[in-house]
Amino acid sequence: MGEAATVQSILNRFLDPTALDAHRRKVCRHLQACRTAALGGLSWQCDRCADEQPRYHACRDRHCPQCQGRATRQWSERQRGHLLPVTYYHVVFTLPHTLNGWVALHPDVIYRRLFDSVWATLKAFGQDPKRLGGELGMTAALHTWGQNLSRHVHLHCLVPGGALGTEGTWRPAKSNYLFPVRALSRHFRGRMVGSLREAAKAGELHRVTRAGEVEALLDALMHETWVVYTKACLSHAATVVDYLGRYSHRTAITDARVLGVDEEGVTLRYKDYRDGDKQKVMRLDGPEFVRRFLMHIVPKGLMRIRHYGFLANRSRETKLETIRQALAVPTNEPVAHDDRHTAAELSYRCARCRQGTMRVVGEIEPRPMTAPPPFR
Repeated sequence: MGEAATVQSILNRFLDPTALDAHRRKVCRHLQACRTAALGGLSWQCDRCADEQPRYHACRDRHCPQCQGRATRQWSERQRGHLLPVTYYHVVFTLPHTLNGWVALHPDVIYRRLFDSVWATLKAFGQDPKRLGGELGMTAALHTWGQNLSRHVHLHCLVPGGALGTEGTWRPAKSNYLFPVRALSRHFRGRMVGSLREAAKAGELHRVTRAGEVEALLDALMHETWVVYTKACLSHAATVVDYLGRYSHRTAITDARVLGVDEEGVTLRYKDYRDGDKQKVMRLDGPEFVRRFLMHIVPKGLMRIRHYGFLANRSRETKLETIRQALAVPTNEPVAHDDRHTAAELSYRCARCRQGTMRVVGEIEPRPMTAPPPFR
């Protein structure tokens, strides 16, 4: 039986670890070791037919396609207690591809200022007395990829439909798009370009070395149309959680989209949004797939998911309680959740005899890889 077509198998076949910086090398080492003997695990045995099977530990790296399902479920459960009985709006802010070169040089600077500019834009619109005249809440998740693994930096924002007034009242949004898209786009463009000018003056864009490039590019960006998408999409609590989780821990590509791996390259499935969301198949050389995948490893310590306004961690519980009182709805019951469950506490049906139960009978010690995996 051939090797499974997964991101892990692609890295094992095509990755050249000597060409990576320390952070990317560490991430790739996690992904290659995930659910293998390198991390150790537990030995399971059927209590009926005595069939024994190993189950290796997960790496839990945020870039790992194998690990994000569990992380998504846990994170979504923690958000249930923060939901409001209002319509939620999905707003997406996209950086022009003109900035992709700077993203490659200074990802930490660009991503940080993207979060700041998006929140500054929505906060200003929410506080405008002619609109909502109060404080918005926002949960934002950074995505850096398109369906073909190209660089496509955008922020997915989920915004409860209304604002908290200074007197403790709730001021609901009344449209199906929250705020006018064109006005949002222009304000976002001005905020982000202004922020990048500040970054350049502060020396944060020091890797941009060509004379006059900063001013020329920023001036050109002010004449481009920046893409902002918004729609009212959710009103039921259970749907909000599922929707939020879908964007919270998504990786650049899932194993389900990898259709095949051979000596030369990778075949994958993607959705073409420019052609009516049609499902298509594309072929990439192995090294090119790896290069594109590595573009989406975010800088160490960068928070990809952030909360703002009345959803900010420091004041969320107090402000949500104020909003619920204004809406005359009961306080959400605390969600019981325990991240400490281990495989030793679980059991499952034996796949061999289909009658017995698999139970833990021993621990498997890690066997670190003694040599780097082969690459081409």
